[in-house]
Amino acid sequence: MSRFIALLIVVLAGWPAPRSFAADVVDAARYDAFWLWAGVEPQPLLARAKTVYVLQGEIEGAPEPRLVAQRAATPRIADADVWIVYRVETLRWTPRIHAQLLAQIERWRAAGNRLVGVQIDFDAGTRHLVEYGLFLRDLRARLPSRYRLGITGLLDWSANGDPDDLRALEGVVDEVVLQIYQGRRVIPGYERYLARVGGLTIPFRVGLLQGGEWTPPPNLAEHPSFRGYVVFLQNPR
Repeated sequence: MSRFIALLIVVLAGWPAPRSFAADVVDAARYDAFWLWAGVEPQPLLARAKTVYVLQGEIEGAPEPRLVAQRAATPRIADADVWIVYRVETLRWTPRIHAQLLAQIERWRAAGNRLVGVQIDFDAGTRHLVEYGLFLRDLRARLPSRYRLGITGLLDWSANGDPDDLRALEGVVDEVVLQIYQGRRVIPGYERYLARVGGLTIPFRVGLLQGGEWTPPPNLAEHPSFRGYVVFLQNPR
């Protein structure tokens, strides 16, 4: 999940500064929600997963926008809620891309998956949040109402994003996953950013890296919008 970074929607004061803790290593067996990316082998712990986020395709931007499937066949995950994930390079979607995405969603559902939503993985620059919000609003209108819409985003949104631009996503996005890593590396200082989510009203999870560092900030578990964790699985090194 290259260049994935956490999304923080509202920058509001009021949370205490993070304290120093001994960092834990993320043991995926202790969690029940996972990302399964292309090229990552399924692990036995998926058998007890409650939620799985599965990469289905990438929307490439060059030489022209197109949807490239990342799976040769439609998977069937019988015992977990499933989010179908698209890695996005461009917001200039054609009618063909929209039609392909909607057709893939229905194939996943017809295959017996408990499909609950679509997650968009796009590294929207802070200066382009308005454009991104318009794109998401349009996509929300195209999705059948039975499906939720989720996103990922950038740590910079918390420091330099316009709160009005961020709040405009409320009512459009059903879930945000805040990722504390980039590529296969935990982002140094992620605690400082996560300590500033006091005003976040959209339901959110925190994305962790299997085998990576994790120290929860104070009071995270008591946040009214916090919904738990998603672990990005990795192949053994």
